[in-house]
Amino acid sequence: MKTILHKAESRGFFDHGWLKTHHTFSFADYYNPQRIHFGALRVLNDDRIEGGTGFDLHPHKNMEVISIPLKGDLEHQDSLKHKDTIKEGEIQVMSAGTGIMHSEYNRNDDRPSEFLQIWVFPNKQNVPPRYENAVISDLIRKNEISEIVSPYPGNGKGLWIYQQAWFSIADLDKDSLQLYKMKSKESLGVYIFIIEGSIELKDLTLKRRDGVGVYDTDEVEFKATEKSRVLLIEVPPHQ
Repeated sequence: MKTILHKAESRGFFDHGWLKTHHTFSFADYYNPQRIHFGALRVLNDDRIEGGTGFDLHPHKNMEVISIPLKGDLEHQDSLKHKDTIKEGEIQVMSAGTGIMHSEYNRNDDRPSEFLQIWVFPNKQNVPPRYENAVISDLIRKNEISEIVSPYPGNGKGLWIYQQAWFSIADLDKDSLQLYKMKSKESLGVYIFIIEGSIELKDLTLKRRDGVGVYDTDEVEFKATEKSRVLLIEVPPHQ
């Protein structure tokens, strides 16, 4: 088993006033040649949007965009005429395909919103753009690794994307021991991101907002050292 460690404080950070954002991988004005992507996982941004502000209408193309609210609400509008608000406990998936315009806003003037924006390279180019959101809190089981995104439409385990990738969340009590088994023999590995809490993995201690890419293994065992929420993203290689 091999690992690539990304400590929280080593991420790219920008304070735009209305937006405070951390970039695990190279993005916008943050460039690190050692951090372009982990397999098909291209972007993992940890964003905090102040009340009454947000991202104006902007384009995406040929990318799978996954948004996971952590606190507060996030209003989405797009060129497909969707207008929805997602909140903590929900998830949004957008296949940009041939091209889509969208905006993301925090319409609550009195409090910030926080969310993870994640981009995954698709395995199909120029598909018709699509948008979908869902409640994921119903899928998450305490002290288990719960699948929330997969490559398979209609499997009853959350949403799907155009890629052989799986997203899972683990809500763990202290001392909960977990074993993640790779879902595909073709996977590069799994990227593990600590949303809250801390875990021990092999000889590593991972704390809040730390991330680690784990590869050259069929399974990964880790233990929560306190009450924790962990995001796992299994992805194939990408050239």
